Amino acid sequence: MIENEEATPTHHAPQVRVVTASSCTAAVPTQPATTRAAATAAEPGSRRAWASVGAVALGAFVIVMTETLPVGLLPQIADGLHVSLGLAGLMVLVPGFSAAVSAPLFFLGSGRFNRRSVILVLGLTVLVSNAVVAVAPNFVLVLIARMLFGATLGAFWTVVSPVGPKLVGPARGTRAITIIAAGISGGTVVGLPAGQFLGNLVGWRLTFAIAAAATLLVVVVQTVVLPGIRPDGHTHLRDLAGVVTRRAARFGMAAGAMVFIGQFAAWTYVTPFLVEHTHLSSGVISLLYVIYGCGGIVGSLIAGSLFKRGVIGSFAGAAAVVAALLIGLASAGTLPWLAGLLLVLWGLFWGIVNPGTLVWILDAAPETPEAASAVNVTNLQIAVAAGSGLGAILVSSTSLQTVFLTAGFTVLASAVLAAVAARFVTLARRE
Repeated sequence: MIENEEATPTHHAPQVRVVTASSCTAAVPTQPATTRAAATAAEPGSRRAWASVGAVALGAFVIVMTETLPVGLLPQIADGLHVSLGLAGLMVLVPGFSAAVSAPLFFLGSGRFNRRSVILVLGLTVLVSNAVVAVAPNFVLVLIARMLFGATLGAFWTVVSPVGPKLVGPARGTRAITIIAAGISGGTVVGLPAGQFLGNLVGWRLTFAIAAAATLLVVVVQTVVLPGIRPDGHTHLRDLAGVVTRRAARFGMAAGAMVFIGQFAAWTYVTPFLVEHTHLSSGVISLLYVIYGCGGIVGSLIAGSLFKRGVIGSFAGAAAVVAALLIGLASAGTLPWLAGLLLVLWGLFWGIVNPGTLVWILDAAPETPEAASAVNVTNLQIAVAAGSGLGAILVSSTSLQTVFLTAGFTVLASAVLAAVAARFVTLARRE
């Protein structure tokens, strides 16, 4: 029997009980019977099903690469289009707001469309966005293209986040989600260093053209591999409201927002911190970014096993470690070797926290996974913008060390909230 219930407080913390891989019932997140019967032409757990998960992870890779690509190119773009560096920074900020708005709107308007077709169309839209940026004669057109990308970003995560369990079956759903999350870390590995390297080698326009070509290649792979994926049939406003009214989801949204605010307050200013505070060269910093992203991939793959023992507890533990690492960077970040070690560990444990926010909210509303995903996208994109804004305020008024200290204690507050949540809610109790 599968239950999704909210427990009343007791003197002993309710345990998050999730079956192991050897059990005959499913690991989180769950799907209702109608969805399980629907989704895919590939047999759950087959090689084609896992190949489909890999194709979706490639889509996540391209999305995140496109999202982070401008960060390393902003000075070149500003010079090339004759705008200020601050104005060019809107290329990074605008997609987040577009994604926050588009996620629930897309969810409400896409209920009848096969998810395979949706994923392919969204991939082509990313291709168009990158191609337009590559040839745009002015910054206004660049910004419009990035707004289009942001809208695609919100729609993509709304649809893709619950797709893993549909492709390989609920029993392997958590593992599928963490593989897709590894694609996120892979995009981080490539996006920022590639932007810097290719920008210096061939210029920012050709860099975006290369990104468009990479997107086309991923869409071709998805066209060949992905089976038909039916929607889950819950795409109404009441489904969105139903997610927010669940106590487990509200705890997850609050913890997720806090951890993302802290993460991106620090991450937005990690480059100036490493340059001005740690005194590292740009080449070393680029290498550390690659290792950071590789650590994130490893963390995402480890997360699947951890979540079987308890999603909330794993999230709380990993968030507490991230908080300690950020505070450690603020306190001892002048030592290059120590700063590098802390940064690598940051990537590893963020690779656990990041998919943890998604699995938590999917588990809180297993009957409506796409509604839960849409709520999660909007919540976290707003948190990303808030975190970047908090970092900007602190940098302007205090110091980079204060940014990292504040970020660390914000992430720590998220870990504490998750530990409290474990006493009041359970996720996908299975017997």
